[in-house]
Amino acid sequence: MPRLRQEVAQRLADRLFAVEAAIDIALTRAAELTAAMPAARCEARLSAIVGQEALDRAAEAFVALVEARRRIVATHESLDEARAQMGLREVNSGDSQDKIPLMPSAAIAGRVATARLRAVG
Repeated sequence: MPRLRQEVAQRLADRLFAVEAAIDIALTRAAELTAAMPAARCEARLSAIVGQEALDRAAEAFVALVEARRRIVATHESLDEARAQMGLREVNSGDSQDKIPLMPSAAIAGRVATARLRAVG
């Protein structure tokens, strides 16, 4: 039974990793598109008014993808808790690096603010 549960959990984890990777790729492509839009407008020597609505929609799509990533990360954390509750061992997948400990959101925000201050000052 433990072996069966481990196999089922691994198949589920593989699907989770595939979703995480797909969201990261989508985020990258959305960022590239959003960044290219103002550059294309400038290159074409168009008014800032032209394409603003499209830029707004692209930015909204990017934000939605960030939220999707946040939710899939939360799903990952919940599945990891379920794995522990079932008594299954943790299996590293992907690279051979240990997991980086999670930081509370406030600590991350503080680091970003500090980085911005250093970059400006």
